[in-house]
Amino acid sequence: MSIRDLFRRSDECCRRDFIAGAASGLLAVGSIPVLGQLAAAQDKQDKQGKGDPRKAPPEGQFPLRPATAKSVIYLYMSGGMSHIDTFDTKPGADNQGPIESIKTNADGVLISQHFPQLAKHMDKVAVINSLQSTQGAHAQGRYFMHTSYPMRGTIKHPSIGAWLNRMAGKTNPTLPAHVGVGLGANMASAGFFESKYSPLPIGSPASGLQDSKRHSGVDEETFRRRLDRLEEMNRAFKSEFNYRKVRGYEDMYHEALDLMQSEDLAAFNINKESAELKAAYGNNQFGQGCLLARRLVEHNVRFVEVVSGGWDTHTNNFERMEDACPVVDRAIATLLADLEARGLLEETLVVLATEFGRSPEIVNNGNGRNHYPKAFSGLLAGGGIVGGRKYGKTDRRGAEVVENPVSVPDFNATIAYALGLPLDFIVHSPSGRPFQVAHKGKPVRALFG
Repeated sequence: MSIRDLFRRSDECCRRDFIAGAASGLLAVGSIPVLGQLAAAQDKQDKQGKGDPRKAPPEGQFPLRPATAKSVIYLYMSGGMSHIDTFDTKPGADNQGPIESIKTNADGVLISQHFPQLAKHMDKVAVINSLQSTQGAHAQGRYFMHTSYPMRGTIKHPSIGAWLNRMAGKTNPTLPAHVGVGLGANMASAGFFESKYSPLPIGSPASGLQDSKRHSGVDEETFRRRLDRLEEMNRAFKSEFNYRKVRGYEDMYHEALDLMQSEDLAAFNINKESAELKAAYGNNQFGQGCLLARRLVEHNVRFVEVVSGGWDTHTNNFERMEDACPVVDRAIATLLADLEARGLLEETLVVLATEFGRSPEIVNNGNGRNHYPKAFSGLLAGGGIVGGRKYGKTDRRGAEVVENPVSVPDFNATIAYALGLPLDFIVHSPSGRPFQVAHKGKPVRALFG
């Protein structure tokens, strides 16, 4: 049996393991644990449609508009953040519970008592209190918020970070354009785009990009010799198996090797920051992730997502607010101040998002809130956004949007608008279906100066 027959008859896992293992074994780099993950993403894309996408401009050559932001720090509150207990408080309402409202440095903008540090920076922030989603389950809600499209079994859609990098291209040629800290399922992905647009996953921000150095037992000469041999193998392999996944993998390991040799690799090392600044962000995964995000956008990484978990408060809602909110409060307040002090806030769009809100009714023995997609809150700051304001409004109990509704595609269109992405441009999937960056969403232009 020929190698062609063996390759074709092997299952997807075997082929993926072969592709991922070839570089790491031959080159003696453990780096690239992400390569196997990215190759898996490519496999999924190939199953979703045969053939090549219809012709679209090359990366970075789409018809962009003038942008107010060049990078995004996307802070995702996974689980469904309660709007009533955070940024859409209802003083005096019977369903407010024990949460008090506090004044901020922005006239007329009240927020929850759990955000005293952020209250000092609300002049930089626009609060959207009229978000609405059509998805009320976690997986579907997360997917919708990240892609603007409902989840389907027949296709996987690109997230907003993948759209940015596909349309606008890299700013730093050696660093990944899209990084995710603490990502879970149904969040950011390349969708039907090539897998190189998938986010580089970072587990622990304190550990940075692990296994990104050449093995100590392999000298430079041996490394180069093995690399040359791998290139030779690739040329022969591609001549016989010119598959999309093989081409995509070759691009990935070339990018990984460039990163290994780049001085900008230091961007992933938060230990280069002072102990005082690290402490100011908070000694926890989310806080240190925000610090890493600032370092990465400082090195011209386009899109960084940092995830905060624990917001699914069906029970013990008020106790869990006391734990979750201060972590986010400290990190975001420090991030905004840090970006401003470094002159980065105007070119960096900071986004706080979640899949849906929590029910106005207090349930489960008076201490929980259920899923509630009809009304919830999000934040935008920097990147051309005019801060110190609230946009949209819910009724006196936070149950119905009564002013300026903003759909999930509208929210994502606002992000895309800040980045100068062409909202009406159509890109076709491999199966020939047309898609847009925010699925016909309309940007909230009133939020910009």
